[in-house]
Amino acid sequence: MKKHQHSTCCSDNARECTTRKYLPAIVSLCLLVGGIAVDNYSAMNAVARLTWFLVAYLPVGWPVLAAAGKSLSRGEIFNEFSLMSLATFGAFVIGEYPEGVAVMLFYSVGELFQEAAVSRAKRNINALVDARPDVATVIRGGEARVVDPGEVVVGETIEVKVGERVPLDGTLQGAPATFDTSALTGESLPREIAGGGEVLAGMIATDRVTRLVVTRPSEQSAFARVLRMTREAAERKAPTERFIHAFARVYTPVVVGCALLVVALPWVLSLVDPSFGYDFQEWFRRGLIFLVISCPCALVISIPLGYFGGIGAASRQGILFKGGNYLDAIARVNTVVLDKTGTLTRGDFEVQEVACPGIAPGDFLALLATVEGASTHPVARAITRYASARAAGDGPLTRVREVAGRGIDATAFGKEVLLGNARLLDEAGVVFPGELRGIPGTVVLCAVDGRYAGHVVVADSLKEDAARAIVALREVGVRRVVMLSGDSAVIVRDVASRTGVDEAHGDLLPGDKVEHVERLKAFPGARVAFVGDGINDAPVLALSDVGIAMGGLGSDMAIETADVVIQTDQPAKVATAIRLGRRTRRVVVQNIVLAFGVKVLVLGMGAAGVATLWEAVFADVGVALLAIFNASRVLARRGWRE
Repeated sequence: MKKHQHSTCCSDNARECTTRKYLPAIVSLCLLVGGIAVDNYSAMNAVARLTWFLVAYLPVGWPVLAAAGKSLSRGEIFNEFSLMSLATFGAFVIGEYPEGVAVMLFYSVGELFQEAAVSRAKRNINALVDARPDVATVIRGGEARVVDPGEVVVGETIEVKVGERVPLDGTLQGAPATFDTSALTGESLPREIAGGGEVLAGMIATDRVTRLVVTRPSEQSAFARVLRMTREAAERKAPTERFIHAFARVYTPVVVGCALLVVALPWVLSLVDPSFGYDFQEWFRRGLIFLVISCPCALVISIPLGYFGGIGAASRQGILFKGGNYLDAIARVNTVVLDKTGTLTRGDFEVQEVACPGIAPGDFLALLATVEGASTHPVARAITRYASARAAGDGPLTRVREVAGRGIDATAFGKEVLLGNARLLDEAGVVFPGELRGIPGTVVLCAVDGRYAGHVVVADSLKEDAARAIVALREVGVRRVVMLSGDSAVIVRDVASRTGVDEAHGDLLPGDKVEHVERLKAFPGARVAFVGDGINDAPVLALSDVGIAMGGLGSDMAIETADVVIQTDQPAKVATAIRLGRRTRRVVVQNIVLAFGVKVLVLGMGAAGVATLWEAVFADVGVALLAIFNASRVLARRGWRE
């Protein structure tokens, strides 16, 4: 239902704004109650009675009449404005003044409740807009200057004081610092970020003045991306929502035609059979009841409100749905596929063991620092940190090529170097000790000039809620949980046994993951969600019925490709997202049944002459209010845990 009769209050005084918003309805209600009382206990002449109820009608009726006139000028005939106007005009024509006022009054009250419900649903999303930093302190020429964030270029240094919101993504300079990340992740606990770590726009510095080297322009920051995706989410309609809007455009004129037939057919029958007594006023009253009931307000209001409420409630939990259609889709998920690194595990690797039987330790570490320093993979970063801290430094690197799912092929120190998993060395024909294949942990093998030179064992730890996430998925009815990873099968099986995953596959390339997801989707009735965080996960995120990205640490491509983003990086939030999707869908279905059930009942009563305009008002506005209250339940915190 469109907003039309409550203009935006521009006063700085919130109480004054609220009073102005509710004043027309209050005035009409007082005049209506007073008019009914006078009408029942004393006699008013016809002119005084008409004048009284007309004055009661105008505060709430005039905005609707004006909106109906504008709609007619645009060629829009069948909408709630024209239906309300025609019905109340007819009520005044047959002398049913109180009923005419009541129709508009309750319609106005329904609009007020709708506005309040939408505002509540939008509150979490609007908080993002309110939190958007509008200034940045940039250090130029040794001086601090306050400028618009859009004027800061990549590579410049910005300063953020305690309590200030970070305006741009950047790399932290100096000692570790603590930041409040709740605007981005929904988490109340602050996060400590080490020197050199990434700080995202929207975070708040909590313990000291910090300086950051800007890594992305304002329009590409993490905060801008979340804000953009959240705004776009409201524009992506769920299939149910799109159907209801299309149905309403057909349904309304059909019921208007039925209302005309209610008046005309008995008249035709009286011409054919003179014994049939035709009372125009009675049948006209029944036609008016049809008009009032026909407005599909409850459907048009409550269904989009339900989805919007679901998106808002999810954002409060650090879960970003990119549209109501994905709330619908996730409600049907019964198979969940998980990546390992960065999804179930922290992705924060540490070197556990280094062995180099074919090369001097110092040379081996220098080689590691040189080659792995060219990669951004979490394992490569861990090895680089370890080697750089112990080696004299890196050396000349003349060629480097990342081999997807395998490792790195490079030329360093004038030698051909392979650094990666067993598959990389197998394909190159390099022989290495067979026992390395069974080591639990990520084993990075090294070959120099075609000969095995050593290996590094890197370990990753499970996220705190990894095992709990699998239990939660089973509690919400997910029948099958599968883990797919590019890591060795030994590591993948170890993680699967510790978390309770049903099925696990390792040593997979991006194309292999696609094949596995296609196989799972081929099962009858399967609805597959894939959860991942890496750039290699983008193809399967796009292929699955619902793609879910770990957004706190995930790659930009994974986040852009996914349908849902878990900003807290907690796998247990996947079950929360499914619960919320199912709760939203349940509320929407309840509203559809409620609206249609009551309308069909009262339409039948109206045609039979049993229902009055008061019942018609309830069937339209009353059901709309009930549907709005029901849709607002999506925002209830307890619904996230059901």
